[in-house]
Amino acid sequence: MPRLVLASASPARLATLRSAGVDPVVVVSGVDESQVDGVPPAELALRLAELKCAAVAGRDDLRAEAGADALVLGCDSVLDLDGEALGKPGDPDEATARWRAMRGRTGVLRTGHALHDLATGRTESRSAATTVHFADVTDAEIAAYVATGEPLHVAGAFTVDGLGGAFVTGIEGDHHNVVGVSLPLLRDLVGSLGHAWTDLWQTPARP
Repeated sequence: MPRLVLASASPARLATLRSAGVDPVVVVSGVDESQVDGVPPAELALRLAELKCAAVAGRDDLRAEAGADALVLGCDSVLDLDGEALGKPGDPDEATARWRAMRGRTGVLRTGHALHDLATGRTESRSAATTVHFADVTDAEIAAYVATGEPLHVAGAFTVDGLGGAFVTGIEGDHHNVVGVSLPLLRDLVGSLGHAWTDLWQTPARP
């Protein structure tokens, strides 16, 4: 059975996969995200996911760590607001400006997924999109939220599985995609590479 390698430092992605029965090996890609710029949000998310996947899949020591038949997953998320790709804000002032622009409005969270099969050398990649409706939060709520530091570490400056959850009034599409990895899409990619999603499940150890 292949082992999944997660080419991401995101604790939310790791927690999502573990809750779905998959316990991946985590190998951070170290890709400079600024190297891709000036492209539409959906293309940006997909290209960054592919770069992260390729960077980790190309490591000489990966087969020894995860197995010669490992599947390497690269992901990247951006918030598409009026056609502009919003990643992680650079500082509190940018996070505050983002939320003032987002409140009471709707954006699309786009996550690129790239999955590489070490055994065959094949890669399958695709993006998922989830519509997100934001609450009309007050300036005081924005200031309090930014002060927690949470918005500085996530694409779009918000979460649905943390403190920001109360500021999201609804979503249309895959909830897990907003957290950072679309489980239904990942299942499809695993199948496209000739594997069964259930083979990635880790059987809990018996006491």
